[in-house]
Amino acid sequence: MAFTNSIDLVASGMTAQKLRLDVVSENITNRTTTRTENGGAYRRKMVVFEQEGVMTPFQAALARARGEDVTSQIGGVRVAEIVEDESDFKLVYDPTHPDANEDGYVEMPNVDLIKEMSDAMAASQAYSANVTAFNVLKQVMAKGLEIGK
Repeated sequence: MAFTNSIDLVASGMTAQKLRLDVVSENITNRTTTRTENGGAYRRKMVVFEQEGVMTPFQAALARARGEDVTSQIGGVRVAEIVEDESDFKLVYDPTHPDANEDGYVEMPNVDLIKEMSDAMAASQAYSANVTAFNVLKQVMAKGLEIGK
């Protein structure tokens, strides 16, 4: 049924945006972390999304020719990977810090609070848009069920 495909599509967006918010939260939490298991300061992480479950037009034409339902191939979104931001660390002069180098500078994480807050707001709005789409689908399904009364 097409409704279940639509719900899956919206759910994939909600799941992806929730993970994006989790990564932003991790970045904000670690914005002053100067030691990690890998050594050095914490590196900002970013979420990479990719489209999921979509056939090329040729694949869709072949599937239709075989009598297959191509509406199930409507693509959602999924997290392809979580990558580290390779931008430079910030150097802060603090000779009293335990992680300061011989010149008195400490490598601080490459996390910018303004960027993180912008990402959090964008992810939150995208999540809210998916919730709204989900609620509209619920209403449409409820109206469809009322037809049979």
